[in-house]
Amino acid sequence: MGEKIIDLGGHNLLDIYGPNNKTLSYIMDFFPKIKCVARGNTIKLIGLDESIEVFEHKFSLMLEHFSKYQSLTHSNIERIMYEDNAILQGNNNILVHGPNGKIIKAKTVNQRNMVNESQKNDMLFAVGPAGTGKTYTAVAIAVRALKNKEVKRIIISRPAVEAGENLGFLPGDLKEKLDPYLQPLYDALRDMIPAEKLKEYIEHRIIEIAPLAFMRGRTLDNAFVILDEAQNSSHQQMKMFLTRMGKSAKFIITGDETQIDLPSKQPSGLLKALKVLKGIKGISVIKLDDKDVIRHELVKKIIKAYKSKQDQNE
Repeated sequence: MGEKIIDLGGHNLLDIYGPNNKTLSYIMDFFPKIKCVARGNTIKLIGLDESIEVFEHKFSLMLEHFSKYQSLTHSNIERIMYEDNAILQGNNNILVHGPNGKIIKAKTVNQRNMVNESQKNDMLFAVGPAGTGKTYTAVAIAVRALKNKEVKRIIISRPAVEAGENLGFLPGDLKEKLDPYLQPLYDALRDMIPAEKLKEYIEHRIIEIAPLAFMRGRTLDNAFVILDEAQNSSHQQMKMFLTRMGKSAKFIITGDETQIDLPSKQPSGLLKALKVLKGIKGISVIKLDDKDVIRHELVKKIIKAYKSKQDQNE
């Protein structure tokens, strides 16, 4: 926990705090993990250092806005919170700031390697067990690129069939059948983009989430494209996907070599691609492991146990 005192200098307190501190309260609603004490021309903040750093950055933008326009409405505050790139210079681990001041950052060494390699190379394979944050980090990298206007859209895809279930035997229309498989991707995006903005992006196809089969015949250009759960793609599907890459596209392929749900005689397209594409300039591979797991401590032990058993069988 840290503390910080911000001096408002010559600003009129009523203009900044609003009647009955309503404007200040509205700002603090975006930072539920920070305790704020306003006394005279100073604001005392108590909370995590990272959250306070975000607050300082955003609040300075609000003060700049007020100095320029002599007004600070709720709409102005929302625009600053949601549309500012929100990448703090000097902290390379922070990728984006989500709703409510949530900080999205690369938390482990290999997650940071993902960020660095995605900047150096147009295609990145991130391979590792469940819980290592490879998908979440990939989505954050893509959202940052979109907010920075480096790309015009984000496309996220997954093989449609997982865990041995056949979509043809599931009830409902196509969207109802696919949504359970794609839900983790929606969850990640909701952490990084306000609900209404995300809905708008999806409606205008600025963000598209679709099964891998829907990529056939397309050229994916000026986009950040993610293929998740790539271990469940066939060799033909993987080749099809990789060759969709347009001239100004960025690709991240994520997968877990230990969770292949394909029929036993069908080889994984991910494993084949890692062998075939090894050493090609412009393609990077990051291997994540149990040290990158950010779930319950037991998950690390479970992964180690299964890996040990797998090594014994090989």
